[in-house]
Amino acid sequence: MADEIAVVGGIDTHTDLHQAAVIDGIGRHLATEQFETTPEGYQRLLDWLRSHGEVLAVGVEGTGAYGAEIARFLTANQVTVVEVDRPDRKARRDNGKSDPIDAYGAATAVLSGRAGGTPKSRDGIVEAIRALRVVRKSAVKARTQAINQIRTLIVTAPSVVRDKLRGLSTRQLVDTLTRFRPAGELDDPVCAVKIALRRLARRYQQLDEEIKDADKEIGPLVTQAAPRLIALPGVGPETAGQLLASAGDNPGRLRSEASFAHLCGVAPVPASSGRTHRHRLNRGGDRAANNALHTIVLVRMNYDQRTREYVARRTAEGMAKKDIVRCLKRFVAREIYKHLPHMTRSTTRSPRPLDHL
Repeated sequence: MADEIAVVGGIDTHTDLHQAAVIDGIGRHLATEQFETTPEGYQRLLDWLRSHGEVLAVGVEGTGAYGAEIARFLTANQVTVVEVDRPDRKARRDNGKSDPIDAYGAATAVLSGRAGGTPKSRDGIVEAIRALRVVRKSAVKARTQAINQIRTLIVTAPSVVRDKLRGLSTRQLVDTLTRFRPAGELDDPVCAVKIALRRLARRYQQLDEEIKDADKEIGPLVTQAAPRLIALPGVGPETAGQLLASAGDNPGRLRSEASFAHLCGVAPVPASSGRTHRHRLNRGGDRAANNALHTIVLVRMNYDQRTREYVARRTAEGMAKKDIVRCLKRFVAREIYKHLPHMTRSTTRSPRPLDHL
């Protein structure tokens, strides 16, 4: 009987259709089918999986993108969801590439234990912070592009325009340009440059206001989500928001502070050879979280007495600045981990969902 066997599912996610596959406890392929990415399609997918037996777990590719909603749906229906990375290139060369192959591969990765990550739940205040930060980040980037374009146009502008703008700060420059009143024909370079500069300055102001509005929204949310985190020296709403988004609404999925350090790319990487024994900077992990830790370290190196004393001591010992920063980022990651919201203090590895097979 179908309800007497244990099965494992796998889902290859896409925009409009998800490819699902199901295998039994010894890895035999049972079935594969496509389902629409709608609430009705998610329910049919779950019913289809359960029709083959007891669903132990489901491996989902792309839980941070196309698979976010199906992961939420399955979790809400008491199904264990496992995050699955895409197959490596060697596996792709050996087995080929298609949606059913990828779906079966996701299920096999869960059964074999190769995949065991817990996806972010994306159902709480941290997800709200992440969404607002996406808009803020793009506005900051666009604002930087606007001021860079302004300065580039000024460099090549006729002297009658350029000479009036020398030595002005960014704020003074933008205010001056918004007050321009171009006169003349559009085929006149002076008139055209003034029009272009005024439009860019107004765009800069609009983006600046958008960023300020985002800060007013994000700041209180970050404080509400992690008041202890925001109180740490060198940690502001922007860096705290990024670290919260990297950890997710369920930071308990990170089994230890070492796993959080690995996520942020600050776990030391051995770089020893022969008689040399050293570690190097880690180039992996979440680079945005790594950048947030780097910002915190730079602030503390300038304003935190404890950090300044550490830097002075390690410099006297002959350690290079990049290695000092690496060590400090690791220390900050350890401190940040302790102040993440709803963090479970136990670092014992939880049993895998398939241990009883």
